[in-house]
Amino acid sequence: MLASPSLATLRPLASEDRERLFDWRNREEVRRYMYTDTLIPCERHEAWFEALSGNETRRYFIIEWDGQPVGLANFVDIDRVSQKAAWAFYLAETTARGKGLGAWVEFQMIEHAFSVLNLEKLWCEVLESNGAVWKLHQSFGFQTEAHFRRHVVKSDGPHDVIGLGLLRADWAAVRDDCRARLLSHGYTV
Repeated sequence: MLASPSLATLRPLASEDRERLFDWRNREEVRRYMYTDTLIPCERHEAWFEALSGNETRRYFIIEWDGQPVGLANFVDIDRVSQKAAWAFYLAETTARGKGLGAWVEFQMIEHAFSVLNLEKLWCEVLESNGAVWKLHQSFGFQTEAHFRRHVVKSDGPHDVIGLGLLRADWAAVRDDCRARLLSHGYTV
Protein backbone atom coordinates (compact mmCIF):
# COMPACT_ATOMS: atom_id res chain seq x y z
CA MET A 1 0.00 0.00 0.00
CA LEU A 2 1.34 3.40 -0.92
CA ALA A 3 1.56 6.27 1.49
CA SER A 4 -1.30 8.71 1.68
CA PRO A 5 -0.36 11.84 -0.27
CA SER A 6 -1.46 14.03 2.62
CA LEU A 7 1.16 12.33 4.78
CA ALA A 8 4.16 12.74 2.46
CA THR A 9 6.01 15.97 1.68
CA LEU A 10 9.40 17.14 0.51
CA ARG A 11 10.82 20.32 1.98
CA PRO A 12 14.15 22.07 1.49
CA LEU A 13 16.93 21.17 3.90
CA ALA A 14 17.19 23.66 6.79
CA SER A 15 19.84 24.42 9.41
CA GLU A 16 17.81 22.61 12.06
CA ASP A 17 18.34 19.37 10.09
CA ARG A 18 22.12 19.39 10.70
CA GLU A 19 22.16 17.02 13.70
CA ARG A 20 19.41 14.81 12.29
CA LEU A 21 21.41 14.20 9.10
CA PHE A 22 24.52 13.41 11.14
CA ASP A 23 22.54 10.80 13.07
CA TRP A 24 20.87 9.33 9.99
CA ARG A 25 24.03 9.09 7.90
CA ASN A 26 25.85 7.28 10.68
CA ARG A 27 23.15 4.64 11.14
CA GLU A 28 24.29 1.21 9.96
CA GLU A 29 21.10 0.62 7.96
CA VAL A 30 21.82 3.82 5.97
CA ARG A 31 25.62 3.44 5.69
CA ARG A 32 25.40 -0.04 4.21
CA TYR A 33 23.88 1.40 0.99
CA MET A 34 26.35 4.30 0.72
CA TYR A 35 29.71 4.30 -0.99
CA THR A 36 31.34 4.86 2.38
CA ASP A 37 30.17 2.68 5.23
CA THR A 38 32.48 4.01 7.92
CA LEU A 39 31.25 6.35 10.63
CA ILE A 40 31.46 10.00 9.65
CA PRO A 41 33.26 12.18 12.19
CA CYS A 42 31.37 15.23 13.44
CA GLU A 43 33.99 17.61 12.00
CA ARG A 44 33.62 16.15 8.50
CA HIS A 45 29.83 16.35 8.69
CA GLU A 46 30.01 19.98 9.86
CA ALA A 47 32.33 20.90 6.97
CA TRP A 48 30.00 19.15 4.48
CA PHE A 49 26.93 20.90 5.87
CA GLU A 50 28.62 24.33 5.82
CA ALA A 51 29.74 23.80 2.21
CA LEU A 52 26.10 23.40 1.12
CA SER A 53 25.35 27.08 1.65
CA GLY A 54 25.37 28.88 -1.68
CA ASN A 55 26.35 25.76 -3.65
CA GLU A 56 24.25 25.94 -6.82
CA THR A 57 25.24 22.43 -7.92
CA ARG A 58 23.33 20.75 -5.07
CA ARG A 59 19.74 20.68 -3.79
CA TYR A 60 18.73 18.75 -0.67
CA PHE A 61 15.23 17.93 0.54
CA ILE A 62 13.95 16.37 3.73
CA ILE A 63 11.33 13.69 3.15
CA GLU A 64 8.55 14.01 5.70
CA TRP A 65 5.95 11.41 6.58
CA ASP A 66 2.98 12.43 8.72
CA GLY A 67 4.81 15.65 9.65
CA GLN A 68 7.98 13.85 10.77
CA PRO A 69 11.34 13.91 8.97
CA VAL A 70 12.09 10.38 7.74
CA GLY A 71 14.70 10.69 4.99
CA LEU A 72 16.71 12.71 2.54
CA ALA A 73 16.49 13.25 -1.23
CA ASN A 74 18.99 15.24 -3.25
CA PHE A 75 20.31 16.43 -6.56
CA VAL A 76 24.09 16.77 -6.86
CA ASP A 77 26.45 17.66 -9.67
CA ILE A 78 23.80 19.89 -11.24
CA ASP A 79 25.34 20.85 -14.56
CA ARG A 80 23.51 23.73 -16.25
CA VAL A 81 25.60 23.46 -19.43
CA SER A 82 24.95 19.76 -20.04
CA GLN A 83 21.52 20.03 -18.36
CA LYS A 84 22.01 16.99 -16.15
CA ALA A 85 22.27 16.05 -12.50
CA ALA A 86 22.74 13.04 -10.29
CA TRP A 87 20.19 12.20 -7.66
CA ALA A 88 19.66 9.89 -4.69
CA PHE A 89 17.44 9.36 -1.70
CA TYR A 90 17.22 7.31 1.46
CA LEU A 91 14.60 6.60 4.07
CA ALA A 92 16.37 6.68 7.43
CA GLU A 93 13.40 5.95 9.67
CA THR A 94 12.25 2.34 9.52
CA THR A 95 8.65 3.44 10.14
CA ALA A 96 8.65 5.07 6.69
CA ARG A 97 9.73 1.95 4.81
CA GLY A 98 7.39 -0.47 3.08
CA LYS A 99 4.66 2.12 2.54
CA GLY A 100 5.44 3.04 -1.06
CA LEU A 101 7.01 6.30 0.02
CA GLY A 102 10.07 5.59 -2.14
CA ALA A 103 7.88 5.47 -5.27
CA TRP A 104 6.29 8.79 -4.31
CA VAL A 105 9.73 10.37 -3.74
CA GLU A 106 10.95 8.98 -7.08
CA PHE A 107 8.02 10.55 -8.96
CA GLN A 108 8.34 13.92 -7.20
CA MET A 109 12.11 14.19 -7.72
CA ILE A 110 11.88 13.26 -11.40
CA GLU A 111 9.15 15.85 -11.89
CA HIS A 112 11.29 18.46 -10.12
CA ALA A 113 14.34 17.59 -12.25
CA PHE A 114 12.53 18.05 -15.55
CA SER A 115 9.98 20.75 -14.76
CA VAL A 116 11.72 22.94 -12.15
CA LEU A 117 15.42 22.42 -12.80
CA ASN A 118 14.71 22.05 -16.53
CA LEU A 119 17.20 19.23 -16.96
CA GLU A 120 17.56 16.93 -19.94
CA LYS A 121 19.04 14.01 -18.01
CA LEU A 122 18.85 12.60 -14.52
CA TRP A 123 21.31 9.89 -13.51
CA CYS A 124 22.28 7.86 -10.50
CA GLU A 125 24.56 5.12 -9.27
CA VAL A 126 23.36 2.32 -6.99
CA LEU A 127 25.25 -0.51 -5.37
CA GLU A 128 24.40 -3.66 -7.28
CA SER A 129 23.50 -5.32 -3.97
CA ASN A 130 20.72 -2.73 -3.51
CA GLY A 131 18.49 -4.34 -6.13
CA ALA A 132 15.27 -2.94 -4.70
CA VAL A 133 16.40 0.61 -5.44
CA TRP A 134 17.85 0.14 -8.92
CA LYS A 135 14.76 -1.89 -9.88
CA LEU A 136 12.57 0.94 -8.55
CA HIS A 137 14.50 3.37 -10.76
CA GLN A 138 14.00 1.09 -13.76
CA SER A 139 10.25 0.97 -13.06
CA PHE A 140 10.24 4.76 -13.52
CA GLY A 141 11.96 4.60 -16.90
CA PHE A 142 15.63 4.70 -15.93
CA GLN A 143 17.83 2.73 -18.30
CA THR A 144 20.88 0.81 -17.17
CA GLU A 145 23.81 2.62 -18.75
CA ALA A 146 26.72 1.02 -16.92
CA HIS A 147 27.79 -1.85 -14.75
CA PHE A 148 30.88 -0.69 -12.90
CA ARG A 149 32.73 -3.76 -11.69
CA ARG A 150 34.48 -3.57 -8.30
CA HIS A 151 33.80 0.17 -8.40
CA VAL A 152 33.58 0.90 -4.69
CA VAL A 153 35.61 -0.60 -1.88
CA LYS A 154 33.80 -0.76 1.44
CA SER A 155 34.72 -2.36 4.74
CA ASP A 156 33.66 -5.80 3.45
CA GLY A 157 35.50 -5.50 0.13
CA PRO A 158 34.80 -4.34 -3.43
CA HIS A 159 31.27 -3.79 -4.74
CA ASP A 160 29.81 -3.47 -8.20
CA VAL A 161 27.72 -0.42 -9.05
CA ILE A 162 24.83 -0.02 -11.48
CA GLY A 163 24.71 3.30 -13.38
CA LEU A 164 21.27 4.41 -14.54
CA GLY A 165 20.04 7.33 -16.63
CA LEU A 166 16.71 8.91 -17.45
CA LEU A 167 16.32 11.38 -20.31
CA ARG A 168 13.52 13.94 -20.51
CA ALA A 169 12.14 12.02 -23.52
CA ASP A 170 12.25 8.74 -21.55
CA TRP A 171 10.23 10.37 -18.77
CA ALA A 172 7.69 11.79 -21.22
CA ALA A 173 7.14 8.26 -22.56
CA VAL A 174 6.49 6.66 -19.12
CA ARG A 175 5.25 9.53 -16.95
CA ASP A 176 1.53 8.93 -17.45
CA ASP A 177 1.89 5.20 -16.73
CA CYS A 178 3.94 5.91 -13.59
CA ARG A 179 1.39 8.47 -12.44
CA ALA A 180 -1.48 6.04 -13.13
CA ARG A 181 0.32 3.36 -11.13
CA LEU A 182 0.60 5.69 -8.14
CA LEU A 183 -3.04 6.76 -8.51
CA SER A 184 -4.21 3.14 -8.67
CA HIS A 185 -2.71 2.64 -5.22
CA GLY A 186 -4.63 5.60 -3.82
CA TYR A 187 -1.92 8.16 -4.28
CA THR A 188 -2.49 11.71 -5.50
CA VAL A 189 0.44 13.05 -7.52
